[in-house]
Amino acid sequence: MNESSPTPAPSPGTSPTPQKTMNRKRILWMVQTAILAAILLVMAFTPLGYFKYGVVSITFLTLPVVIGAVVVGPACGAVLGFVFGLTSFVQCFGMDVFGTTLFGIDPFLTAVMCFVPRILMGWLVGLIFTALAKVDRTRIASFAVASVSGALLNTVLFVGALVWFFGSSSYLRQFGESIWAILGVLVTFNAAIEAGVVLVVGTAITKALRVAMGDRKPPKPTAA
Repeated sequence: MNESSPTPAPSPGTSPTPQKTMNRKRILWMVQTAILAAILLVMAFTPLGYFKYGVVSITFLTLPVVIGAVVVGPACGAVLGFVFGLTSFVQCFGMDVFGTTLFGIDPFLTAVMCFVPRILMGWLVGLIFTALAKVDRTRIASFAVASVSGALLNTVLFVGALVWFFGSSSYLRQFGESIWAILGVLVTFNAAIEAGVVLVVGTAITKALRVAMGDRKPPKPTAA
């Protein structure tokens, strides 16, 4: 009676199964997102993240969100945008006069204003980079445009939500009788500084990280 031979164990050089590869990618995604979220939290509660002058606030928290969206992907950007929104919402509990006042007017709309624009910002930056990277063979413009779009989207979406939700409130009306007057107070040199910093620093870091991860400039197409 012949005994069936045992199934040979995979050799050390055998390539991993698709399931193992997927698990590794998932773990890597979680680790990268967690590291960037930790950096964002440190920045949020130290002078590294904000510079405030009266009601005008300059934030550099878009940097970790942009880096995650470009290097890891749109989903990572959305998660980091949520963390960004969480740090902003926490400040509405007595840590920031502007946010605390808005929270007193309408807690729900304040929460929506803090979270939704930042989540959308992170997700859209990832999508913008993915789309541009397909046509940008130098891979310079895609990094630059995606980086600066993070700061611009954050300003446009957040201020847009602020004006939409609270534009008619007596608190915002003290900054001006018209929407343009209010915007003139809240959006000044801060938007230009944020955009400039994220453009320069974000482009340099995201480009360097993608290259370090093996995503180098694609070869030029050869003539047929």
